[in-house]
Amino acid sequence: MTTPPTNPIRWPAEALWEAVAPSLPGFTVEVLPEIDSTNTELMRRFRGSATVEPRPEPLLLVAEQQTAGRGRLGRQWQSRRGDSLMFSLGLPLAPADWSGLSLVAGISVAESLEPLLAGSSAKPRIGLKWPNDLWLSTPDGERKLVGILVETASWEGLRYVVIGIGINIRPVTLDPTLPASALASVPPGGLQELLPDVDAPAALLRVIPPLVQAVQAFAQFGFAPFQARFAARDVLAGRAVQLSDGTTGTAHGAGENGALLVHTAAGMKEITSSEVSVRPLTASPGSAAEGARPC
Repeated sequence: MTTPPTNPIRWPAEALWEAVAPSLPGFTVEVLPEIDSTNTELMRRFRGSATVEPRPEPLLLVAEQQTAGRGRLGRQWQSRRGDSLMFSLGLPLAPADWSGLSLVAGISVAESLEPLLAGSSAKPRIGLKWPNDLWLSTPDGERKLVGILVETASWEGLRYVVIGIGINIRPVTLDPTLPASALASVPPGGLQELLPDVDAPAALLRVIPPLVQAVQAFAQFGFAPFQARFAARDVLAGRAVQLSDGTTGTAHGAGENGALLVHTAAGMKEITSSEVSVRPLTASPGSAAEGARPC
């Protein structure tokens, strides 16, 4: 473990508990100075062990630093204390259909950080890249702002979901020795490029209460009510994309089940996040490894 810093970060744990606990009984908030992975830790706690009972309670786990952050498709994730907000939200959930949950989490985070003004025709600067990333539009091109990883586990008929989210508060300096498999389609950006006065604790307070509400709404109604909200920020819509199996086509938004619609030479295909990854063919130059991810 590293030596604790002398300048403590003041996390709004009590304010978060007050905002969330009435709608999520048993909810608690925990902040750790360092851990391997917040997603991994919540999964360990839920599953328990031979000597420790499983813990399925709703919990927000925040890490100031991660030593083994991971992302979708086995990618590595880099973070830096204070410059990255890393957390995982775990709670029992029983939706009729799990499809689209990562999109709903992304919609909620994007709207919390950059609400759309009613009647405004301005294009939002925070966009959603299917299935689990948020991109920030900057004068220099698109930048990776947020990554999301959703994982589930079951125990005695109870299903538990862990939603890991990483937000780059400031662009993270990347390790130049990372392998090509760790590269993202766009370089990392930082929230302070959009909101200069918002630090990690302030961003957490903005994001968590609406996220809990969105997840609960998803459990009841599924992805369909969120479809138009995703479309308003969809950065792939109308763009040429390449799937991980080499297929190319044009993205046409997300269906009511959250699947990506891609028009290919063989016709329209529905792509689920469990099948493939998607990279736009028109991404900004200068690809780099992705930034903070809390899982």
